[in-house]
Amino acid sequence: MLVVGLTGGIATGKSSVSNLLKGKHIPVVDADIIARQVVEPGTPALAKIAAFFGPEILQSDGTLDRKKLGSIIFNDEIKRRKLNSIVHPAVRRALLWGVLGHWLRGSKYCIVDVPLLIEGPLWKWVGKIVVVYCSAEVQLARLMQRDNSSREDASSRLNSQLAIADKVQYADHVVDNSGSLEELEAHVDSLVRVLNREAGWTWRFSWIFPPWGIFSAMWMLAWRAAWRSRKLKRT
Repeated sequence: MLVVGLTGGIATGKSSVSNLLKGKHIPVVDADIIARQVVEPGTPALAKIAAFFGPEILQSDGTLDRKKLGSIIFNDEIKRRKLNSIVHPAVRRALLWGVLGHWLRGSKYCIVDVPLLIEGPLWKWVGKIVVVYCSAEVQLARLMQRDNSSREDASSRLNSQLAIADKVQYADHVVDNSGSLEELEAHVDSLVRVLNREAGWTWRFSWIFPPWGIFSAMWMLAWRAAWRSRKLKRT
């Protein structure tokens, strides 16, 4: 099974692309949804967070008070790293189980929707990378409109993240979302056709004979990681 990493920048429209793929019944493992699930009441991650930060970060119904937790870690790098050390491994495990679930169901490929795919190590573990792109000017205008923020505030937020142009350097496929919704739908249709072709027929054999699937996946990931490293060094 081909595992495809989907990412983008803030206000580029990654969520729109993800929703269009879901609407076409393409398997999508959504990291944002998983990040909320792993800290639900009764989960080991939430218990660890409460143990470290104190019970005051829980609301009366036992759910995580995200606003209060955010205010605690905002200017405290040590506490932010501690939170990440609790949440990120739980998210990665859940992502893996999500991917395995689609493999066991015989899916030809699945999409792993991760906002920080490039910033973290996960980009090395997917077979293909899709980046949702729009120009920096369009991105800024959309962010200002979406959050009703000033140009200065929106620019500051964009500058605090990896630029979308840098993310494109990692991409196997780029979905241009600079235009209308109709144009985006056409780009997504084209992407689906390409992924169907790239997944090929070998997915059936790898599902029937798991050792071959595991070997071919590891070989492909190693080859792709080396290829991307060479590509990035040239840019």
